[in-house]
Amino acid sequence: MISLKSQWELQRMRESGRLAAGVLAELSRLLEPGITTAELDRQAGKLIRLNGARSAFLGYKGFPGNICISINEEVVHGIGTDRRIRSGDIVSLDVGVKFGGYVGDVAATFPVGKISSRVRELVDTCAAALDAGIEQTRTGRRLYDISAAIQNTAESAGFAVVRDFVGHGIGMEMHEEPQVPNYGTPGTGPLLRAGMVLAIEPMLVIGGSEVEVGNDNWTVVARSGRPSAHFEHTVAITENGPEILTCPTTDR
Repeated sequence: MISLKSQWELQRMRESGRLAAGVLAELSRLLEPGITTAELDRQAGKLIRLNGARSAFLGYKGFPGNICISINEEVVHGIGTDRRIRSGDIVSLDVGVKFGGYVGDVAATFPVGKISSRVRELVDTCAAALDAGIEQTRTGRRLYDISAAIQNTAESAGFAVVRDFVGHGIGMEMHEEPQVPNYGTPGTGPLLRAGMVLAIEPMLVIGGSEVEVGNDNWTVVARSGRPSAHFEHTVAITENGPEILTCPTTDR
């Protein structure tokens, strides 16, 4: 069952989305060589609590972190540890908060110091794939129009999309129906309707799309060992087009 959010619910989700985006922006300013991922996670927890919210991730199916912090070949679900970020890393930060009963979920990948031109292209293409998916998030279109737009953007630049992990519906729960894969056939899937809210999140890798879960039983890594990027927005479908809920201000 795909739920349709009321205007009252959408306003609550704007608030949670704005909060999540603000936390992400604050954390991005701390990304310097030498900081540990545990320090980032602690700061994330502090920021979330100061805003009167709670982490949507902490304790979810036993997850031990306030946010997900994934570096280089780590795709998603990385846990804060004593690992220090180094110049040349790319760091994916995924922030989920619950505020006023509703969840906001946002992610982005940030370079630290100088990175290669191909890794820069990976990051830029992943951000472009998210934008392409959001552009398809309109009433009357089909769910896999979003998926196909992401896939086409990624593959036309020579990158693979991760197939084992997908985007999702979102609302009072972090994961609701429908699943939103990052690959698919345009013109297929459920009809998109005003009131749907989706967490759209392309995950791209250099090399093959195969991934595996690391020894901590959480961190998902590219099996090739090559870099990965991850971007995400929480997006509402409205009669006037897509509305991105996870911007520090929601006027995008």
